[in-house]
Amino acid sequence: MRSTISTAAVLLSALSAVKAQTFTDCNPTLKTCPSDPGYGKGNTFFTDFSTSSTTPSGWSLADGTTMTYDSNGANFKIATKTSAPTMSSEKYIMFGNVSTYAKASPGTGIVSSFILESDDLDELDWEWLGSTDTSVESNFFGKGNVTTYDRAIYHPLTKAITGWHTYTIQWTQDYVKWLIDGVEVRNLPFNDPLTHGGTQFPQTPMKIKLGNWVGCADAAAAADPKTQGTCQWAGGPASFDNDATYTMLVKNITIDDAGCGGDYTYTDLTGMYQSIESSNTGSNCGASGSSSSSVSASGSSSATSAASSKASSATSTGTGGVLVETASSVSSSASTATGTGSGSNKSTLTTATAATATGASTANGAASKTTGTASTTSSGLAQVTANAGNVNKPAHKYGALDAAVMVLGLGVGYLVM
Repeated sequence: MRSTISTAAVLLSALSAVKAQTFTDCNPTLKTCPSDPGYGKGNTFFTDFSTSSTTPSGWSLADGTTMTYDSNGANFKIATKTSAPTMSSEKYIMFGNVSTYAKASPGTGIVSSFILESDDLDELDWEWLGSTDTSVESNFFGKGNVTTYDRAIYHPLTKAITGWHTYTIQWTQDYVKWLIDGVEVRNLPFNDPLTHGGTQFPQTPMKIKLGNWVGCADAAAAADPKTQGTCQWAGGPASFDNDATYTMLVKNITIDDAGCGGDYTYTDLTGMYQSIESSNTGSNCGASGSSSSSVSASGSSSATSAASSKASSATSTGTGGVLVETASSVSSSASTATGTGSGSNKSTLTTATAATATGASTANGAASKTTGTASTTSSGLAQVTANAGNVNKPAHKYGALDAAVMVLGLGVGYLVM
């Protein structure tokens, strides 16, 4: 009885955090929702958490989150079984590149996450299990679909938990690529069988979330049929004996939006990229006729000092740009966007984004520059088949209790394998 009461208390205290971090306030595939503010291409948003004493502008904290900052960057510290420190960007990208230099949290039952997530629950994930120092997981979801358990891939990585690494997501209309220290480890084409003809391919405006959460709260959760699958995936119950704490560290993050910026609006309920409209046109998006401009599309941040955080914040003005992005030519640090439009306030944006990258993270924590070609600087980063996830996390049905206790963190990634 005592353990049942304790578990219920955990559930009640966790519900608000779960809602804030794993659900959407308004799903645009179900009804008309507010527009999403975008960064806009060419406006690189770089944050160096190691030079901060408070949460930097442009980021918001989930309810119940307390952050600290030091020379290691942002500290996502878990001190109790209900802790789920989470930080979200205040703006969105419509395709683009996001790269972070981070060190995941150790600890059985602890899960660290770096994800991109949209209002209709499209999602791109990096996740780390604190119980293993030899691999990192990539995953994706389309429109919150958790009916299948075959999308995760575990990538071998030396010091996945105890070492610092640069993790990158390159996201275009045509593919998603996951990179570690500049080396591509996964490529998901739009028409991959797992995307069901592209309908489950992530393709709507996304914000960025960073967080650390408890994947298995205690022995009671490990024994409960509703949560034991997630507990097995997380490696077993977390221990908080002797005031144990678990901390994920994020030194810096670079965000490059490939869209027009302004406000991104869903013009229908399909959740397809063709339906997303930007309020910006201007020189970047081809307000009339056609135009071209440089788009930042590097696979990882090239910033090496706090000064680099002063990225351009200029935005173009106008109305009505319709986003259509395609991956074509590749360059080491930037690619060319060409827009063609018709009418007075509608335009089509075509951008090219970087496809492959090489390099390794530098000693001072800044992400490496890319060269535009694949390399073998980290031969251990072999790709593991998607079905490998089923070995570590048994597929099973999850209930409300599972959602309330076990995720506490980010996205719907905890549900799938």
